[in-house]
Amino acid sequence: MGKIVSEDGSKRHRFGGARLMVSAIALVAGLCGSAGAGPATAGAPSLLPARADAIDTAGQAGPTPAWIQFCQQMPAECAHNPSERAVIALNQEIWSLIVEVNERVNKAILPVTDQDHWGVADRWDYPDDGLGDCEDIQLLKRRMLTDAGLPHRALRMTVVIDELGAGHAVLMARTDRGDFILDNKRKAVLPWQETGYRYVKREGSDSAAWVWLGNQAAPIVTATR
Repeated sequence: MGKIVSEDGSKRHRFGGARLMVSAIALVAGLCGSAGAGPATAGAPSLLPARADAIDTAGQAGPTPAWIQFCQQMPAECAHNPSERAVIALNQEIWSLIVEVNERVNKAILPVTDQDHWGVADRWDYPDDGLGDCEDIQLLKRRMLTDAGLPHRALRMTVVIDELGAGHAVLMARTDRGDFILDNKRKAVLPWQETGYRYVKREGSDSAAWVWLGNQAAPIVTATR
């Protein structure tokens, strides 16, 4: 099993505790999926992507109310650690890990809206029961990747406007080869410019505050599946 060097210089197994999480959610993998998820590749290495651009930021932004509630319940998930790397030093092993986690979680979690799941318009939480909407799915991916040794500071929750004009949440992996998007609507991990989304705001890298990524009106909720 491969290993990844964490921020403190120690080595962790390639999935570590995250593999246990995958095993737990694999029980529902045969019954659920998401748009564009498709089958995971069986052992095929994922070649490093071409270099992409880093997205520009445009000043401090306010988070969604549901994010504030999530942080009150799980403050460690929203904490800023300036000692962590702000970008991931991308190599083929780490890229393969990112692609595999994106595919596995997309396949394992059944996408449902917060209204159908919890009876509320917007709630950010982990999909521990195998059900979740866009932000819940991305939060699980981030937890798995940080458990595998990647820096939390470089994995940023991001709000976009999707192809239907609705609010949508994705996970932005900030790397030394550019910013890439993990998304439950597609299997591929793409450079941010190739998703077709309009980018609104994301967690900042220099503080716990969110930052604007454009001048679009921000959605109040991110409740699409």
